[in-house]
Amino acid sequence: MNKITIPACIAAALLLGASSALSAEAKDNWAKNCAACHGPDGAGHTKAGRMAQVKNMTDPKYQATFTDEQAAAQIKGGLKDATGKEKMKAFGDALSDAEIKALVDYVRSFQAK
Repeated sequence: MNKITIPACIAAALLLGASSALSAEAKDNWAKNCAACHGPDGAGHTKAGRMAQVKNMTDPKYQATFTDEQAAAQIKGGLKDATGKEKMKAFGDALSDAEIKALVDYVRSFQAK
């Protein structure tokens, strides 16, 4: 192995490890903060989800209606209806930007192929 390949392999291993950790953390954050309304699979088939009229995150057509940046902003800042009533609590104080990005990536993984 040459000198360039070893550092590249180490960097790739570190990135893979960090990615796996963020993915596992996103799954835990989803279960802790989101699944009560959005369901464990993102389909929204929960009592709270039906009451709040959450969208089906497994639907690729719905997922195409928002960008990753929009999803992150909504997770960070929450969601209010037209009257100003809170529909989804804000998680900007509870989750870091990296955790929110990982959560958006996790939501994207719900899309039915």
